[in-house]
Amino acid sequence: MGKETLRVVVCSDAAIHVVTRPEGAVPQDSQPTHPQPWLLPTDVSCKGAPFQFSRVGKSATVKTAAVAVSIALDRGNLTFKTADGKTLLQERDSVPRTYETATENGEPMTHVVDRFSPDATEAFYGLGQHQSGMFNYRGSTVELGQNNTDIAIPFLVSSKGYGVMWNTASFTYVDNRFPLELSFDSMASDGVDYFFVYGPEMDGVIHQYRTLTGHAPMLPRWSYGFIQSKDRYRSLDEMQTIADRYRSEHIPLDAIVQDWFWWKTEGDPIFNENYHDVAGDVKKLHADHVHTMISTWGLMDPQSQTFKKMDAAGQLIADAHVYDASDAQARDAYWQGLIKPLFDMGWDSFWLDSAEPEEYWPHVGDAVLRDKKMAIGSGAMYTNVFPLMHNEGVQQHWRQTTNDKRVFLLTRSAFLGQQRVGATVWSGDVYSSFWALKRQVAAGLNFALSGMPYWTTDVGGYHLAYNGEFEDPAYQELYLRWFQFGVFCPVFRTHGHRPNNEIWSYPKIESSLIEYDKLRYRMMPYIYSLAWKVSNDDSTIQRPLVMDWRGDPETWNIGDQFMFGPALMVNPVLDAGATERSVYLPKGTLWYDFWTGRTTEGGVHVQAAAPLERIPLYVRAGSILPLGPDEQYAGEKVDGPIELRVYRGADGSFNLYQDEGDGYNYEQGKHSTISLVWSEAAKTLTIGARSGSYAGMPQTMTFHVVWVRVGDGVGGAEAAQIDKTLVYNGTAVSLKAE
Repeated sequence: MGKETLRVVVCSDAAIHVVTRPEGAVPQDSQPTHPQPWLLPTDVSCKGAPFQFSRVGKSATVKTAAVAVSIALDRGNLTFKTADGKTLLQERDSVPRTYETATENGEPMTHVVDRFSPDATEAFYGLGQHQSGMFNYRGSTVELGQNNTDIAIPFLVSSKGYGVMWNTASFTYVDNRFPLELSFDSMASDGVDYFFVYGPEMDGVIHQYRTLTGHAPMLPRWSYGFIQSKDRYRSLDEMQTIADRYRSEHIPLDAIVQDWFWWKTEGDPIFNENYHDVAGDVKKLHADHVHTMISTWGLMDPQSQTFKKMDAAGQLIADAHVYDASDAQARDAYWQGLIKPLFDMGWDSFWLDSAEPEEYWPHVGDAVLRDKKMAIGSGAMYTNVFPLMHNEGVQQHWRQTTNDKRVFLLTRSAFLGQQRVGATVWSGDVYSSFWALKRQVAAGLNFALSGMPYWTTDVGGYHLAYNGEFEDPAYQELYLRWFQFGVFCPVFRTHGHRPNNEIWSYPKIESSLIEYDKLRYRMMPYIYSLAWKVSNDDSTIQRPLVMDWRGDPETWNIGDQFMFGPALMVNPVLDAGATERSVYLPKGTLWYDFWTGRTTEGGVHVQAAAPLERIPLYVRAGSILPLGPDEQYAGEKVDGPIELRVYRGADGSFNLYQDEGDGYNYEQGKHSTISLVWSEAAKTLTIGARSGSYAGMPQTMTFHVVWVRVGDGVGGAEAAQIDKTLVYNGTAVSLKAE
């Protein structure tokens, strides 16, 4: 068409791939000019689906069972519609796509822009993690270039039920400053390349994205528990002392983290003189059911042996102290030279810091690869790909080494496809202030809508903003509010640049911190079942309200409330001194106050009580919430008993998932599920027959059933009044409410 060639590929009923090339070059969807390692192989991600093709006058249409895309043959603009003809998205009528020849890093490139015309009301989400505090990006410009605290993922989700995956790693601007135009503007490309995906529900949109780029594996059960960290512990002796106190005071804990400067020389797996028998000390922590994580960097000291060997082999990125993660041999060398020796010592997980990457000191960031050259190609074209290839390199070597230990990585940046590697992202080195806390909530919710299920923050913030006085009552208020929020993040971790950061370091709020830590562990049967939904159903744990109430425009701009799974609505307190906060209860649902059992019909804003020791929590009617016994670590009491809280007022269901807690036998079907179904009309809870089995599965389980009402089955403690007790042997049984 004119001076460009356009190719439209049907990947599935709900996924369309659009590729263009300027000046008549033919786009090859199966063999792109430059590799795209974030995509799964075409025979998996883009299998094809039946479609109809028609051409009438100056318009051609490709129609599947779910969507139709029309092409204006005179101007080349595309229009995406539902199968029944409702417009979802259209490229601008006049000059939708432009191409500008440029030279980047000494190579010829094409600077591309594609312009769309959104409707008057839709809202935009996703695009990674950003610190503007915005939730709905409508009317703004978002820069996609990796940096500490700022994560570039070119996947946009609309409240209209579609998504656009802008299929490039290049430095990009997504621009909606002008209400009638949404543009994608990339620094370097071969041409326009994007996937249009349709849900219409946002879970469906994310399912399409993960079908293209990879599904999320299960993390080990322990990783969903409490992770203790600070900048920094100076020896394993100190870490053991901390772990011992958690155990002696019966405060739940699953992992402790060794942050940076454990090394003699950064880049080598050789510990400094503070460390003695590392493997033996890690083993002692394991004996106390405490898992370990250690920080490693892509940035290396030029004096390290690993750096020198990789430099001699040409495996570094020129003009940086960072290895070239796009080079398969460099990924091998990084694993063999740094990660594998630590893995062999028994470390359970790796904190892959500085994954944007950073280069040099002090902490130079801001899309540093734009003007570099890598094995995969010019940094102009691959600006944002490093975190994916860095994390995936470790994950792939780990999986080749053993299937007995699940991959669990913590990292500071992400890109398309990274959800498939077992990595959790944290929001970076943010400030210790309510200003920063407020921005983390919206940032995390947009990260979830970018298709990424695992995210966390430094509880309490990283940089102190209270003159370094963590004992300050004002800081302890902030810390408790952040901790309350952290309990309801997919991964729960405290960290910060403070001399002490353990729960007992905050005496004015210690009892509340312990209460919320214990609540996290009581929720473990619920959380671990949600993790299975992530892996099996492409679900999302931390869910902005728009995910479940897309048809309610009141939810479109709410970026400070979210669902934690299908049952719990979480409303963090984000202002200093607040003792209440406004909460929107979505319409069409009856809501229970988690702390009191009182009910309110949805569709209203309420002023929820929020004294310092309480985060407002609500549970929607029809929920079945499985809560475990008090535990000191995840997996201590997997056999229960399990308290089933039933929130009456609507039909509901939940699948309780169990497996070995670690290893990959679950991928071969070695796991079990128990369906829990509440019928409002019959006033009956049905506990279905157990499906599946795994090594060590309990033959019987005890369920304590509670029909939640005012004062009964409320708060985090075990219910004082049990309505039904059942010893379950795997056979279906029904219980009727009185």
